[in-house]
Order: sequence, then structure tokens, then C-alpha cells
Amino acid sequence: MGHIQDRWYRQAKDATTDQPLFNVRGKPVLEKTELYGVGLRYKVRYLDPDGQERSKSFPDKQKKRAEDFLIEVESDKREGKYVDPRAGRVSFKTVAERWVDAQTFDYTTRERVKSRIANHLVPFFESKSIGAVKPSDVQAWLRWLQERQVSVNSRVLYFTHLVSVFSFAKEDKLIVTNPAQARSVTRPREDRAKVQPWSAKRARAVLLALPSRYRPSVQLPSGLGLRQGEVFGFSLDDVDRERNIVRVERQVRIVDNKLTFAPPKRGKTREVPIGAALLAELDEYAEMFPATSTTLPWVHPDGKPVTVNLLMVDLDGLPFRRGGFRLSVWRPALTRAGITAPTRADGMHALRHLYASVLLDAGESIKALSAYLGHSDPGFTLRVYTHLLPSSHERTRKAVDGFFGSLRKGPGRDQAA
Repeated sequence: MGHIQDRWYRQAKDATTDQPLFNVRGKPVLEKTELYGVGLRYKVRYLDPDGQERSKSFPDKQKKRAEDFLIEVESDKREGKYVDPRAGRVSFKTVAERWVDAQTFDYTTRERVKSRIANHLVPFFESKSIGAVKPSDVQAWLRWLQERQVSVNSRVLYFTHLVSVFSFAKEDKLIVTNPAQARSVTRPREDRAKVQPWSAKRARAVLLALPSRYRPSVQLPSGLGLRQGEVFGFSLDDVDRERNIVRVERQVRIVDNKLTFAPPKRGKTREVPIGAALLAELDEYAEMFPATSTTLPWVHPDGKPVTVNLLMVDLDGLPFRRGGFRLSVWRPALTRAGITAPTRADGMHALRHLYASVLLDAGESIKALSAYLGHSDPGFTLRVYTHLLPSSHERTRKAVDGFFGSLRKGPGRDQAA
């Protein structure tokens, strides 16, 4: 059990007997020590769970705080919640890097997370130890991001990383509480702007503005709902012509600045129906531009080599890199199509939204659409595309009118009247 030492006063002793002195009420008689008025008055001494002596000092007139601290320490030791006050002295940067290294991200995700930590968290918190960060610092960091004109959705993502770093530190008993989860911190909220799919007219304009060898970049996302990396990794060998389906089982990704093949996002392979018209166009394209046999490592640069007959490659016969494709192929096509001030909503992903809108307008179910798009669950698909669902007002009116019509014509109605 710990105790509190008063560094400024001690119990006086009889000069002759050396016995402690007490007043008439039985309380110890105190005398000043050599340290009187120097430094903090109260020192809490205790043993940590490893049996090592620890201490914490408090100023004059704060004995109650010292007592409360000792009670809390002993309680935390019994409940296994004790945190060594010195543990939090490790730098924020070190803990953040440990957190990234401990995650089971895939290789590309790991690179992206490392980049976000290095560019948007470490520069602000680098001078602080993990235990020195307060809720007010977190709030100041959010303002710092805002002043740098970081988008609200990016702030949400970076804040999620920050919460995870502090949770990691808390679970490793480096800190007692997570400052990012304090009530005084205003958590950024995601801006869920409604997706606006391209019109068929705009998609056709861009398709015609593209050089012939790059037209699958419109056909595949708008006809199969493929993501950009899946478009670059597409092969006609993935088509099951007897069942008229496409097996979406790979994408092209960049890991350590090297091209690799990898499973689709979240590892979710899927099957997507393919129409006869689209398949005919892809076959015609393959006659003009024969497939290119391409060998890349699987998942990471040291992975097992995998060979795929890619449908669309760059002029050097290599899989596209997203940035290069956007600058050299996509942007020029948008300009030729009359889209002079493109935004993020004018990326290839807009054609994936177009695919979703076409299916919903045709009456396809959210569950089926979710499977075709490779979403994690139908609930996410519904949240993204619910505003694109066709109005059911007329169907509702017809259904209710039919029901009440059957009531009016039902047996026994005239008798009951």
C-alpha cells in the first residue's frame, strides 16, 4: 500500500527521549523540515504492479488531490488498469508508426495509410509525446486541417486514424484515456452528397472522344460496374460464355511503386451478368487490338507471378497506372467531349454510378446490385443509391386501389350494407 509523504513538515520528537510528540488532543506535533518551502509539498509513494517504487508530487494545499491520486492508483492496480506515468513519454510519431505496422492491411492500403499519417497527423503532433496530447490539441488539429482546406470527408478519414492510434496506445497502457474521444472534441461528420450519375448522352460523348484503343474504359464500368483497377485488370478469359457472366477476380494495383495484380477491393470476387451487345463490342475490340499477355506479381512485388491476357493496355503494352491514364487519356477525352472544367465526379467512377442507375431504373433489386458492384453489404448500396430508386407512388396507388376494389366486390358486402 502506498503512502503520502509531507516534504515540508515532519512529526517533532522529544529532545531527551527521541519519542514522537503529540498535543493535548492526541495529534502529532509538526515541525518544519529542511525542505520547507522548496519544491512540491506532497509526494505520493507507491509500488507499481512490477514491484518498482513510483512517486508523484503535488503542491501545497493539495493534499486531497494527492489522496485521490493514491486511491485511484491502488484501484487501478487491483483492476488491472494501471498505466505507468512514464510510459506516455514516447513520441506520437513512434506510436503512430507502431500502429500502422501492427495492422493487417493489404499492401496498397498500408502504403496509403502510412502516407496519410505522415502528411496529415505527424506534422501537427510530431513535437508531442503520446501522453502529452490533450483534447484541446485534437480540436486544434481539426482546425489546422480545415485551414489547409482538407475536404470534410478526408478529415473524417484522418480523424478515424487518429482515434485508432490513441486507442492502440491506450490498450498498450501508454495512456489512460483517448483524447480524441473526449466530449469536448467535435468529431467531423461525413458529407454524404448524393451521387449524380452521368447521363447516357455524356457517357457516349466521352466514349466517342476516346481513341479507339481506350474505349473499354467507358464500356466496362458502365456495362459491368467495374472499378478502375478492375478495368485495367480485365480479360476476356474472365467471361463464361455459356452462362453469360463475368468473373471479377482481379485488379491492377501499385505497391511500392510497382505494378501488381491483386484481388478486387476487400478481396470480394464476384460474378456479373454480361449482355450480348457489350460482349459483341468487346470481341470486336479484341480483333482490332489483340489481348496482351501480361505477367505481374500477385498482391505484392515479391508475390507469385501471374499471367493474364489483358484486354486494354497502354502504348508500351503495359497495364495502366491510374495517374498516367487520367492525365494522358481521360482528361483529354473529357475536354474533347466538351467537359471543360471536370471535377472528381467526372472520373471513371461516374460510369459505375451510371451502371447502378440503369439497373435500378430497370427494377433490379438492391441486393443484386450490391453483389454486382462488390459492395460490403446491401445497406451500403441502399444508402448510396436510394435517391436513384424509381418512384413507387404509381405502383402504390394501383395496389391500394386494387385492394379496395376487391373489398367492394367481396361476398356479403351488399348484405352487410
